[in-house]
Amino acid sequence: MLRGIVDRATEAWGVEVEMIEMKDVEIPEAMQRAMAREAEAIREKRARVIKAEAELEASEKLSEGARKMGEHPLALELRRMQMITEVGAEKNSTTIMLMPSDFVNLANGLTRYLDRSAK
Repeated sequence: MLRGIVDRATEAWGVEVEMIEMKDVEIPEAMQRAMAREAEAIREKRARVIKAEAELEASEKLSEGARKMGEHPLALELRRMQMITEVGAEKNSTTIMLMPSDFVNLANGLTRYLDRSAK
């Protein structure tokens, strides 16, 4: 745009400007603040998008893990044992009460049966 302005001004004289160099450009303080706000808004947007993508990826991995554990009941038992080991390694006063997965499966089956009976 600047080159076009200079060309229009010098063309009538028969002068062709080949290069223009700008030095020490001063941007008004209000414009600097506006540019800084815009840059900050862009950074915040990128951060939110990255966080949302990470949440999506985590939810997909958790869903996949839950599906695999549902297909293999022993995997759930192994995960429970691993959790107990991790909690015990922290040397804290957490009390863990384990309920065998058979009880959970029984409760789920009973709930489904009662739901079907109610309909």
